[in-house]
Amino acid sequence: MSLQGDFDKAADDVRKLKTRPDDEELKVLYGLYKQSVVGDVDIECPGVLDLKGKAKWEAWNLQKGLSKDDAMSAYISKAKELIEKYGI
Repeated sequence: MSLQGDFDKAADDVRKLKTRPDDEELKVLYGLYKQSVVGDVDIECPGVLDLKGKAKWEAWNLQKGLSKDDAMSAYISKAKELIEKYGI
């Protein structure tokens, strides 16, 4: 299967986890997903009052500079780790 195919399957499998991952795990997944799909963060950081938006932006910004292929590979690895931990 191609990298894109593996990535799409991992993204689909993560949605089926039996237990919701903790916030830190979700932030890592989110940042890697956005970096894989969009690339480097391309929006302004949300304001201080938008706590969820700011956390998501920061998670994505941590992945800045990572190539889309490297981000996809890292996402797939993290997804496999969470699937082993929580099951689907």
